[in-house]
Amino acid sequence: MRLGVLDVGSNSVHLLVVDAHPGACPLPAHSHKAELRLAELLDDGGAIGDVGMDRLVAVVRDALQAAEDKGCEDVLPFATSAVREASNADTVLARVRKETGVTLTVLSGEEEARLTFLAARRWFGWSAGKLLVLDIGGGSLEIAYGLDEEPDAAASLPLGAGRLTSAWLPGDPPDPTDIRALRRHVRAQIARIVGDFARLGGPDRTVATSKTFKQLARIAGAPRSVEGVYVTRSLTRKALEEWVPKLAGMTVERRTTLPGVSAGRAPQLLAGALVAEAAMDLFGIDELGICPWALREGVILRRLDHLPTD
Repeated sequence: MRLGVLDVGSNSVHLLVVDAHPGACPLPAHSHKAELRLAELLDDGGAIGDVGMDRLVAVVRDALQAAEDKGCEDVLPFATSAVREASNADTVLARVRKETGVTLTVLSGEEEARLTFLAARRWFGWSAGKLLVLDIGGGSLEIAYGLDEEPDAAASLPLGAGRLTSAWLPGDPPDPTDIRALRRHVRAQIARIVGDFARLGGPDRTVATSKTFKQLARIAGAPRSVEGVYVTRSLTRKALEEWVPKLAGMTVERRTTLPGVSAGRAPQLLAGALVAEAAMDLFGIDELGICPWALREGVILRRLDHLPTD
């Protein structure tokens, strides 16, 4: 069957269309993406205003049309931190439902972590042993750990690259004082939960998902995306520690010239790098494997698990 998963995130609204069957690997058939940056459209009271809602409704309509054009039998719509944390979330959800017919399922941060963990587990398989999975989104950082398909521990922190850039790094390039303050904030937040994971024992394999980690790995020398999803990619702490001060001294325009860095993501790259560096340091990670699958694939896999097999 052909399924669409509609991800209303902090940075973008992304429709992923896949050909999927129980017991088989979901095969990507189409991708439709719009940079919306909902997290940046919040007013002083933390609400998504009329302009943000107008844009969201329009983008959801476009995504539904794309799903119909590509022959999707069903669309799985969900929203993450930007909508979840908006002070007027109920109003936003009601308007989207009224004007598009789409009922967005709002995932909790822990649900995001668990579904992303499922995707990573299925990608790497049982031979990976105990997995520690990191995922930096636009609004939050998700961490999950475990041996099975359901993690033994899962956490979500408000340390998304877009959120932190908007709140902490207004300069271009950012002021060193602001960078240092953000670094302290990020490390203090992550340090609070390290013990919850450490008492479960060390992982056999540590992996990362998300565009932020993929771009950081790419600028550190990982193979290009055109070389395919099955090419091994990784990010070392040593390489990341060398790149953080370089990124700190760059303007946004200069970052867009780096390999694999898009214009839309360039402003957030430094904040994302600071979060990645802090997580790797505090969790004692020397190297991260990059997983091509993440939250959207986790949503699809969970849906397939609940389909009848006969």
